[in-house]
Amino acid sequence: MISLRQHAISLVAVFLALAVGLVIGSGFLGGSVGSVSGGDDKRISDLENDKSRLQNQLNAANEFDNAVTPRLLKGALRDRSVLVVTTPGADDGDVAAVKQALTSSGAQLTGQLGLTDPLLADQSSEKVRTIVDQSIPAGQTLRTELTDTGGRVGDLLGLLLQQKGDNTPVGAGDRTAGLQALRDGGFVQYNDKALNPAQTVVVVTGGEYDANAGARGQVVAQFSAAFAARGDGGVLVGRTGSAEGTSPIAVLRSDTGLASKVASVDDVDQPTGRITAALALADATRRTVGAYGTGTGAKGVTVAN
Repeated sequence: MISLRQHAISLVAVFLALAVGLVIGSGFLGGSVGSVSGGDDKRISDLENDKSRLQNQLNAANEFDNAVTPRLLKGALRDRSVLVVTTPGADDGDVAAVKQALTSSGAQLTGQLGLTDPLLADQSSEKVRTIVDQSIPAGQTLRTELTDTGGRVGDLLGLLLQQKGDNTPVGAGDRTAGLQALRDGGFVQYNDKALNPAQTVVVVTGGEYDANAGARGQVVAQFSAAFAARGDGGVLVGRTGSAEGTSPIAVLRSDTGLASKVASVDDVDQPTGRITAALALADATRRTVGAYGTGTGAKGVTVAN
C-alpha cells in the first residue's frame, strides 16, 4: 500500500515536470510571437492552452501539498524545540510558512533570531571577533578550528542558544550578556523575552546572491554549520537560486565538512520545500544529514522515507 508520504513524494515529480513544461512552453511562445504568420496562429493558440492547463495542474499540485502538510508532518518533530534564524534577504512569507510547517510537525518554537547585514559584511570581521572573544562565558571554550567570522559567531551563539537533549550549557545571565553584546554591536536582532534555547535550528535565507555579495554566502554557510553542531540538528533552507553561485546553500554543499553538519533545502518558496524542511530537520536529529531540492548539489527532491 502506498503511504501518504510516498504519494506526496511522487507528486513532487509531477510538480517538477509541470514546472519544466511551463518554462519551456513560455520560452517558445515568447520567441515566436514576434515572427508569427497566419499559419502559426493555431499553433500559438494550442501552446497558450497547454500553458494554461499546466498552470492549473501546477496550482492543483501546490494545493495538494498544502492540504496534506498537517497529516504528512504530524509528529515528525514531537518533543523537539526549534529556534528559527533568519538572514538578510530571507522572505517573510517563507519564514512564516516554515514556522507553520514546524508547528504542524509538533515542534515547539522557542523564538526567532535575525542576523544583520553588518554581520555578513567583510569589513566587520575584526569588530565581530572582538565581541565574540569577550562574550565567551567563563569556563567555556569555542572550537579552535573555527577561525572564520561565520564559524566563530555560529559557535558562540550555538553555545548560548543550542542544547543537546535537555542540557543547556550556559546560564541565563551569560546567555543574556552574550546576546546583548552582539545586538549592541548591530550584528543580531531579536525580541527580549522571546528568545530561548532550543535543541534544533532552522536557518532561513533568501535566493541567489548577486555578484556584489562578496563572502556573505560563506559567512551564512559557516554560521549554520557551527550553530547546528552545538545542538541536536539543523537545516539551512533557501528559495529557488540559493544553491547557485556564491549563495549560502551553494557554499555549504561545495564543502563536505560543512555539509556534514547541517542539512539543506533549496526550494522553500514552494510547498514541497517547506514540507521537506521539517522532514529534513527530523532526519537531522537522527544524524542523517541530507541535501534536498531542485538546485545544484541536491541529492534528492525530498526525504525518501
